[in-house]
Amino acid sequence: MSLLLPSNLALCAALLLAMAAAAGAREFRVADTQTADYPTVQALQLMAQIVEERTAGRHRLHVFHSRQLGEEKETIEQTRIGAIDLNRTNVAPIGSLIPMANVLSLPFLFRSFDHLHHVLDEGIGQEILAGLQRHGFVGLTFYDSGARSIYNSVKPVRSLADMKGLRIRVQQSALMSDMVQALGAQPIELPYGQVSTGLSTKLLDGSENNWPSYVTTNHYKLARYYTVTEHTMSPEVLVMSLRAWEALSGEERDIFLEAAFKSSIFMRQIWTSLEERSRQMAVAAGNVIIADLDRKPFEEAMAPVYDKLAADADVRQLIERIRQTK
Repeated sequence: MSLLLPSNLALCAALLLAMAAAAGAREFRVADTQTADYPTVQALQLMAQIVEERTAGRHRLHVFHSRQLGEEKETIEQTRIGAIDLNRTNVAPIGSLIPMANVLSLPFLFRSFDHLHHVLDEGIGQEILAGLQRHGFVGLTFYDSGARSIYNSVKPVRSLADMKGLRIRVQQSALMSDMVQALGAQPIELPYGQVSTGLSTKLLDGSENNWPSYVTTNHYKLARYYTVTEHTMSPEVLVMSLRAWEALSGEERDIFLEAAFKSSIFMRQIWTSLEERSRQMAVAAGNVIIADLDRKPFEEAMAPVYDKLAADADVRQLIERIRQTK
């Protein structure tokens, strides 16, 4: 009969612990539709670095950028069923499933980026993130997405009348379609990756997005008229599948949340400079920038959009709380 010496017992215990840790180790699939150098992708790479360091290499994040895992509408559904572990998406497409998140996409709701950040960083933002769990997602953090404006290849849009009849691409979101329709244009829901083709083939007259997306996609070469409507400041949201979240220990969940928060702070720091560089590139290319727009008629046209969403009493109350946030 063999006996295990104390030193052998310690070795066996260490091996068992190592085997248990290895069994729980995994690589998490992370989806983002933007290119590798885009701020959201860089933020996710930072999060990956933090998670790997904090878990001593036990967990790793593999960031699939540039729509490698599909367009946002597809990746949202894959995240909900657990085929994708983490997903960076704008709140507009995910808001089609979650009314409270949809509120953040309402046109002309936020007075400034300071107002937006106060809403996201305090109680309301945390409530919305927590509420995602009822729909199969775990909300980790928000990323900035700038202010979205309208651009087209046909003519300068200087008034609401100039919007009439323009075929404008919108995110795959009923709210965004309602918004463009209320402005007198024809909304065309199309995945982000198909906008360039749509502009090139004249299926689309224009689209709406922030400065970096306008430039990094080369849309500015296809649609030279950019009207600074800044109609929405809908943020990005980083969500995790409920299946992946529930497989984590309490300590690991804290690590993921902390890493997500730090990545959000980092993303804000690099976003502003990219936004300004993108605007300067569009100006240098000779694009027509309409910045002196009277936004009041555009805001007033949004009344039916608000009425439709605010038919839900909880949504109506949330809108009022956001408006009252200083």
